[in-house]
Amino acid sequence: MHPMLTTAVKAARRAGGIINRGARDLDRLVVTAKGPKDFVSEIDRAAEAAIVDTLRATYPDHAILAEEGTAEGANAASEHLWIIDPLDGTTNFLHGLPQYCVSIALQHKGQLTQAVIYDPVRNDLFTATRGRGAFLNDHRLRVSRRQHLKDCLVGTGFPFRDGADLETYLAMMRTMMQQTAGLRRPGSAALDLAYVAAGYYDAFWEIGLNPWDVAAGSLLITEAGGLVGDLAGESGYLRGGQIVAANPRIFAQMVKVLAPFQTSLGAVVDSKA
Repeated sequence: MHPMLTTAVKAARRAGGIINRGARDLDRLVVTAKGPKDFVSEIDRAAEAAIVDTLRATYPDHAILAEEGTAEGANAASEHLWIIDPLDGTTNFLHGLPQYCVSIALQHKGQLTQAVIYDPVRNDLFTATRGRGAFLNDHRLRVSRRQHLKDCLVGTGFPFRDGADLETYLAMMRTMMQQTAGLRRPGSAALDLAYVAAGYYDAFWEIGLNPWDVAAGSLLITEAGGLVGDLAGESGYLRGGQIVAANPRIFAQMVKVLAPFQTSLGAVVDSKA
């Protein structure tokens, strides 16, 4: 395992321990609202601090982009940027629904090179290093082999915060429901992307996302033989808020269905990117 990936795995497991302990004491958690339907708990913050501390102990000169803003702006000129979501699926976590994860990715000179997604409930560790493949625990991952969208199980997520793109999203969902074998919406985009890499889903799409939601998952998918893009199939997904992911054949079919909706979406504002 690449040394930087080893460090990221250590950080993810530390965060996972904090999350699992917090899950046993949900009724005592301090939770605050960042905005409409957007909650953060002391566990998100403690998990993020543990990740950042672990990474910086080994790589003190690296830059950090983390959801809760830890170490924001430090080492801004660094060629290495860690992109971190300490707890993706906070709403699930707060309700005791066991579907959430830790997501850590490393970007070097603008290119994603390392990825870890850790599911602390199932103790599932998804990892990827650019050029070396994607793995679940020690098992090599490949995207699904399905060839026709009508046979596919497709993951998605609702753009839930401000509702601005709700009508467009519902129209997309209606179209996808009619053209696939089924849709799923478990509530953690990072884990959903890991599931595409593992072949559990044939495809995934969502709008309104941030870099920390998609960075690690997108590398897992490309290393598992899949494609990732925005709704038009282009490369701006990391900071553009939209993502489509699938095996190459299904990716092309997804883009054909979803691209026409792109013009109906509002401008994506990513305050921390």
